[in-house]
Parts: sequence; C-alpha cells; structure tokens
Amino acid sequence: MILFEEALNIVSDIKYKKDTEHINFISSLNRVLAEDIKSDVSMPPFDKSAVDGYACRKEDLRDILTVVEVIPAGKTPEKTIYKGQCSKIMTGAPVPEGADTVIMVEDIEEVGNNKIKYLKDNVKDNVCYLGEDIEKGDTVLRKGTLIQPQHIAVLASAGGYKPLVYKQVRVAVISTGDELVEPEITPSTSQIRNSNAYQLLAQIEKTGALPEYTGIALDTEESTREMLTKAFENNDVVLLTGGVSMGDFDHVPKVLKELGVKLKFKSIAVQPGRPTVFGEREKQFIFGLPGNPVSSFVQFELLVKPLIYGMTGFEYKPVAIKLPMGKEYIRKKSKRLSWLPVEITDGEVFPLEYHGSAHINALTGADGLISIAIGETKLEEGRKVDVRLI
Repeated sequence: MILFEEALNIVSDIKYKKDTEHINFISSLNRVLAEDIKSDVSMPPFDKSAVDGYACRKEDLRDILTVVEVIPAGKTPEKTIYKGQCSKIMTGAPVPEGADTVIMVEDIEEVGNNKIKYLKDNVKDNVCYLGEDIEKGDTVLRKGTLIQPQHIAVLASAGGYKPLVYKQVRVAVISTGDELVEPEITPSTSQIRNSNAYQLLAQIEKTGALPEYTGIALDTEESTREMLTKAFENNDVVLLTGGVSMGDFDHVPKVLKELGVKLKFKSIAVQPGRPTVFGEREKQFIFGLPGNPVSSFVQFELLVKPLIYGMTGFEYKPVAIKLPMGKEYIRKKSKRLSWLPVEITDGEVFPLEYHGSAHINALTGADGLISIAIGETKLEEGRKVDVRLI
C-alpha cells in the first residue's frame, strides 16, 4: 500500500500525449489546444464608437454642430468631420475621419434642423481605438488551453476557425460482478443495479473524453478476459470497477498479468478507495477502481481525471478554496488519508451525512471534498480547510 501522494505522482508522471487534429471551432468545447492561436486581425479592427451619439471634434463642443451624416454599425463613413460638424453614430460603428470624440445622445439638445448642442462641460472620448484590445499577430490563446465557451468567442473573432487540438482520449468502462444488473431491470434479493458504470461514463464525458461502455463482466476468468480484451482494442484508458482485491472470486489481477499489463500500484492509503489499481501496457492504461460508487467517484476525481487531461496536453489544477469548518468533525480511525463530501453554506464547510463508500446519495448535495491527513482524527469548528470543488 502506497501513500496517495505517491500514487498521484505516478499517474502525473505519465508523459504520453494523444496525436493532434484540426477541427471546426464550433465543435471544440472541452478540447485542448495543441498550438498557440494568433489573431489574424486587430481588435477592434478600426476606431469605433463605444456609445450611441455624435462623432465630432472635441475642440468644437462649445459650438452648435451640424449633423452631416448618419453612421449605423457596419457602414463605412462617407464624410470627413470638419469644424462645426458631427455625424450621428451608433455603437460599434467606425468613427469618421476628423472626429476624435463621441458625445452621448442623452447629453445633447436638438436646436434646429440637423443642428445639435452639447449640454455638458466635460466629455470622455468614448472611442474604442484600433488594436487596443488585440493587435494583429498577438497570441490570444495558448497551447494547452482547455477550450471553454469564452475561448470559442476568441477563436471566432481571431480567425481560429480550424484550431489544432489533441485528439480525445477514449475511455472504456467495465463493471464486474454476478450481482449486477442494468438499471432497467428490477433486481432480485441478491442483486443490485449497476450505478458505477453510468456515473463514470458521465464523469468521462465531462472531461471531454470519449466514453465507451463495455458491459458487465461476470465473476469468471473467461468473462473478465473477454471484456478486458474488447476494452483494450479501441481505447486509451480502461476503467474497471469491482473485482480488484484478492478475494476468492476476484480474477482481475491474474487476467491483467496475462494481457501484459504492468501494475504501477495495487493499493493506496486513502479512504475511500484503498483497493485502487493502476497499470500500463503499450501506451494504454487501466484503473481498477473499487466497486462502491463513492469510492469510484472520488478516485476518478483524484487520479483518473489528471491522467485523461494529461494525455490531452492540459495541465489540470483542481479548483480548491479555503473556508472555515462550520462544525467539528471527528473520525475514529486515522491510518489513511480520508476524503469527505461537504457542502458550503454561508461561507462555511459542513460534512454531509456519510455512511461509507456505498452511500451514493452522500454525493448528490456535495459542493466538494475535503481531506483529513493520516494521523488526524479531528477538524475543529472554525478551522480553515481546502475544499476541492467537484
């Protein structure tokens, strides 16, 4: 049994990355950039008005101004602004030559046919200048960026409509156990519904990887071998839940060895998730996760997610915030690092009702996880802890 920190280091040290491909930016959500994106235009691409108003010369603001043109957004100005003149202009429209200021429409008075007067003493220029946000050739997104909705807007405006991204990691999920039935089946007295697989499939999809459900392996060597062989055919990572300990009906360790998997670790000093296995074979990776749903959820967040992201070039840094405990928490055993589901209420952290690694409902109201170090038995009320958001 190794420490959790050692297990995380082993997973994080995997340097294998997927190949790359160009895709349409519209389909790039949750993909990872494999190149820097440079803008092919300046932004703004011209001096543009920041408000609805009148474009004029600042030195003429005390005079009556004659309106010589109306400039809607998307139209190139036809008139140059000279002394005593202005153009009515809409937000986002190009500022005409000769003008250096846009006065707001609510700050003027119409004093005659096409004549206006400015009513205030001071004015901002209200102009967004050419290239003040981005100059042509500037790097707008860096290689390794996990593309989110705000990045898609940048890709669109910078001409990055065919970005180079890392190919998606393909992840297979296998559940094991004669006691498992699929969710649409009403279980008998000795059976339970397969929840782990579908939880993991959703977690995989959330990372931007491609999930594949292989099915339920029976508690036999033949079924286990068949399922694992199938899963390894087209996938980069295999997640197998249950059957990874050394009980009489657990055939996975033997089959993994037959299939050429070299195990990196077999057990972790962590709760939940002690019987977590990790192995590698020819640039493919496998996690043997515990059969209980809270364990598999937590170990996916702690270990599987960093591997998936690392294979796509994204340096994953889990979001954690430091907040005070809203009440005291005590545990009896302290030989392993413990992770607890918590909720955040009014800026304080409260452990959720949690009966152990099979208590899947404990996660439904969780905002995050907190850890308790080996040897610690108590978290005092008011003590600040790191909450890892999920």
